[in-house]
Amino acid sequence: MSYPVLKGASYVLIHTPDMIVQNGSTCNVERATNPDSEFLKEITNHIRSYEDVVKYMPNQVYIGNNRPEELKNISMPWCKEKVEGNRTGKLGEIMPQDEFIALMQICDAFDLVKLSEEFVNEVKPKVENNYPELAQFIAKLKGDDIEEGKELVDNHVAEGLYHEGEFVGYVKKAHDVDVNLNAHTMFENLVVKASGVISAIHLLRSSNINPLDIDYVIECSEEACGDINQRGGGNFAKSIAEIAGYNNATGSDTRGFCAAPTHALIQAAALVKSGVYKNVVVVAGGASAKLGMNAKDHIKKGLPVLEDVVGGFAVLVSENDGVNPIIRTDLIGKHNVGTGSSPQAVMTALITSGLDKANLKITDVDVFSVEMQNPDITKPAGAGDVPEANYKMIGALAVKRGDMEKKALKEFVSSKGLPGWAPTQGHIPSGVPYIGFCIDDLTTGDKNRAMIVGKGSLFLGRMTNLFDGVSFIVERNNGVTEETSGVSKEEIKKIIAESLRKLALDIIEE
Repeated sequence: MSYPVLKGASYVLIHTPDMIVQNGSTCNVERATNPDSEFLKEITNHIRSYEDVVKYMPNQVYIGNNRPEELKNISMPWCKEKVEGNRTGKLGEIMPQDEFIALMQICDAFDLVKLSEEFVNEVKPKVENNYPELAQFIAKLKGDDIEEGKELVDNHVAEGLYHEGEFVGYVKKAHDVDVNLNAHTMFENLVVKASGVISAIHLLRSSNINPLDIDYVIECSEEACGDINQRGGGNFAKSIAEIAGYNNATGSDTRGFCAAPTHALIQAAALVKSGVYKNVVVVAGGASAKLGMNAKDHIKKGLPVLEDVVGGFAVLVSENDGVNPIIRTDLIGKHNVGTGSSPQAVMTALITSGLDKANLKITDVDVFSVEMQNPDITKPAGAGDVPEANYKMIGALAVKRGDMEKKALKEFVSSKGLPGWAPTQGHIPSGVPYIGFCIDDLTTGDKNRAMIVGKGSLFLGRMTNLFDGVSFIVERNNGVTEETSGVSKEEIKKIIAESLRKLALDIIEE
């Protein structure tokens, strides 16, 4: 059986300090309920500079300049330690806010984003230099008189765009009465699209694939676009593909809260395995609502606001090339409706259901990628070290199943697990941050099998109390593809064509 492969991955972060205060849900709610609060007065004093964000080790891990294991060598809180950092990495980049705001206008197809001439003149050369792939769109960057925008923002019919505390533009509403097209929603949607575009472009760079070879795109962020008649029924995937130059692709969106990326990767693998498409990209933009989500707790503990970046990623799933890690489409784990919602029930379903199909033990997996939230962010907020808690639960499950002895539990957590490094952007940490490293580990590295686990909290939508989750197993490629193990697809096509030709001749003769 020829399995699809993980052929490439990219990861991007965008430092958005002004958006924390202006657009993050925590600050928005505080302004509405307690506009004179000390928190709102104090928060700007706790926001990191771009330079500090670049020198933050988890961020360097996210874009591929450092390995996750290196985080074990520095003391927590990690934000107290500055490392040598670069804007760009093997897998992506950390983009500054001004360029991202320009990208939002570049991604705007309906003239909703207005920027000042001064701001555009200053930022345009930077974007041209860093994103030559977008030359035809960058040419459309333009400045406007934004004075009237201040009144629109004050009247809550436009969403302000700020950089270094200065008003540099605004996002207009797209409809007079449709709440699904109001300015705040259009702002959030443009953030998703722009960060998705950056991720899609970096995937091309890191994978060395021609954008015209991409057949299908699945977008799996936590936002949803649509209008009054189909709220959330829209399509980020094709809008991202359009700007990124995937001109031969179509696509659609998949939603599943934090679990959506893993659902999307399984769907991508199925499409490739079935032969429907050869190259499928799974992409997700970030969530501006989650900026500064735990800022109150961070400030109380004397820490900077650590949720200061929008995150994005993209993964390329392709036909088996005999080199890259294979996705075992026959070993999928899932949380069924009837499984139950206790943490133990959820973990048992996700971890063991795929392994049992191949009579594998939990210990046969070299590394598990679970909810890879950065504990620097979650521990001060009272959520603990989420990856570590997951690894302990998986280890306990292995002991319960008899896959290992209890005394090996501590070593299991250390050897099979990784420190968390992903920003708390909901869907971004859920299993997928490791895929970039996974491709290396299962090709040139010393690993042979990994499991990607995505979990989601469906109860957040108030439609069900269920949890959600899916998992899949990735293995080192044995170098045998369908073509090399038997008759190639092209040969089969020739045989069929020749058979049909002979049949037609026989019918004519009769």
